[in-house]
Amino acid sequence: MRKKNETVHLLVLDQSQNDAEEMVSLLRNSGKATRAHRVTSEEDLLESLKEHSWDLFLAREEETEFNALASLSHIKRLDKDIPFIVLNDSLNDEAIVSYMKAGAQDVIPFTDRKHLILAINRELNNLYERRNRRSIEVHLREAEKRCQLLLDSSKDAIAYINDGMHIYANSSYMDFLGYDDIDELICIPVLDTLTPDSQDEFKEVTKLYSEGEQEQKQITCVSRRSDDSEVKVNMSFSVATYDSEPCTQIVIRPEQDSAELEEKLKEISSQDLLTGLYNRQYLMEKLNDAIELAVSKGQSGALYYIALDSFIQIKSNVGIAGADLVLSDIANVLREQTEESWTLARISDDAYGLLAMSQDDAEAQATAEKIRHAVEQHMSDVSGRTVQVTTSVGVALINENAPKAQDLLGRSHSASDDVRQEEGKESGNGVLVYTPKIAVDDEGGTTVSSLQKALDDNRFKLLFQPIISLRGESEEHYEAFLRMLDNEGNEVSPYDFLPPSGPSEMASKIDRWVILQTIKHLSSHRSKGHQTKLVLNLTAETIQDQTFMPWLSVALKAARLPGDSLIFQFNESDAITYLKQAKDFAKGLRELHCKISISRFGCALNPFNMLKHVETDYVKLDGSFTDEIQKDEETREQVKEMIKALQAQGKLTIVPLVENASILSTLWQAGVNYIQGYYLQPPAAEMNYDFSEE
Repeated sequence: MRKKNETVHLLVLDQSQNDAEEMVSLLRNSGKATRAHRVTSEEDLLESLKEHSWDLFLAREEETEFNALASLSHIKRLDKDIPFIVLNDSLNDEAIVSYMKAGAQDVIPFTDRKHLILAINRELNNLYERRNRRSIEVHLREAEKRCQLLLDSSKDAIAYINDGMHIYANSSYMDFLGYDDIDELICIPVLDTLTPDSQDEFKEVTKLYSEGEQEQKQITCVSRRSDDSEVKVNMSFSVATYDSEPCTQIVIRPEQDSAELEEKLKEISSQDLLTGLYNRQYLMEKLNDAIELAVSKGQSGALYYIALDSFIQIKSNVGIAGADLVLSDIANVLREQTEESWTLARISDDAYGLLAMSQDDAEAQATAEKIRHAVEQHMSDVSGRTVQVTTSVGVALINENAPKAQDLLGRSHSASDDVRQEEGKESGNGVLVYTPKIAVDDEGGTTVSSLQKALDDNRFKLLFQPIISLRGESEEHYEAFLRMLDNEGNEVSPYDFLPPSGPSEMASKIDRWVILQTIKHLSSHRSKGHQTKLVLNLTAETIQDQTFMPWLSVALKAARLPGDSLIFQFNESDAITYLKQAKDFAKGLRELHCKISISRFGCALNPFNMLKHVETDYVKLDGSFTDEIQKDEETREQVKEMIKALQAQGKLTIVPLVENASILSTLWQAGVNYIQGYYLQPPAAEMNYDFSEE
């Protein structure tokens, strides 16, 4: 499965350097860390395919000697799994068909950015799924080898059968029945290893498995060995696969008096001792089976998370012993509302789980409402006191798209919690069916009015993360990060409330709010004797704002802050897209004695070209380098060369996202000036890092 912030390695075939840069910016602005290479010739492509692994190929349809079709033919010839998207100037059915026949995944008009991003997301997701599947297949083959070794060496007598014939038997099985050669046993039907009286029951069980039975079965029968001696045995049946073919596994053991005891112990281990219901472990086992049936057989069902409302208050009122009585009493109420084939379990101190198959969404809603009503109407007697409780019931539907068991339980739990978010249900006592959250398009994102209201209600906050010198310098640096608080008080990152496609008219206004608040914090902090410098992130809208520089001059004078205490930072992609404005913007900041930093550096096709025009003091590398530098020697050398080139130009370098100590020696050897990341300190509400410890 793809890591959350995995870098996309991109190949671009485009005669225009600017258009190729625009493609890279498009991916980065959609939230993908991107490292790109522009293909300039057939030799360049072959060298790139030989030396690197690539995730995506964007090819512009152009009348050139080396074009998209030629690139695609090389990729197919070399059997490279690289999603290939052709960008053309107009939709032409004949051209689309020819590209798709050649192996392209899509053909999209060059100007249709929304379609392109959707197609890229689709193809990258498909690519990661294919890679994940290949990895799983390798692990599966390794697991099968280990299982085969375990089967061969097991003391249990185990065999696999199909259509009543042996297809595998381990040594213990052959020894038990008195056979020396597996080839001899494979020719013998299983019925011939049983006495006539045992054959009918065996036929009934195997018929069930041929009809799709999934539950483990066990019969007591009499085995007939090769010397015609007879042994009474317990024969266990379960669904299995052998050599990728479905079959039935049988295990035979001599009958023992302890069989009943073993069954009793198994039953006890699956029970909740307080309520007598099944426990969480048993429910999860059944849920795994249910999901497998849903995926393989198309069966449907529902998982219910039944949480008691205000249970802590109830425990406080009636004590622990009284609360236990309530839990047992509610368990009996739930038993009365459930069918025999359903699985009812206690899964936490104050919650029950119910698994019911063969239910659609309407039936699940009705069942949940029936349970909620029954609990609400019930009155528990605790030492003469009447206790009434209510429940918040969350329902997660089980179908062919069901996730793994733990995630499905999380869905039902989430729906149960969300009951209390509904109007009039603040105390619970409701039912909610989990609905997957659907991503909204550009027009459905955060609106101008909602952002303005957040500003008016002062629902923005600042966090500060230290930037530490690796060269022993004593200066204190922090970077300011913005968070918005939603209606529930949860922190929301800028990318979520102000993505590249969001209401851009608010970006400059929010930038100014950040600057005013930061100046206020910094002025107070420096008044205590600190010589702190703060890094502030700016959006592309502010870079283009002609009124910003006069406004900033007034703000700095009013705060009586030296300009060089502020380091204004904007990202590489914005600097390249608005190169002329960025150049003028940096010049204006210098006139106010402020410092300039470029962030997310190194992912453009020619990052150093931008630095020829935009004069900067600091350069922060893209976070993708931090992850890859620990795994890849080539990236390590690339970073060292980049640091060396930047420092030759007089730039101070910063590496973000430092999460562990193991990378520090590598960064120090590379000559990095500053580092920041959670290993040092996560963003905090106060500038309280002890720089003296460094």
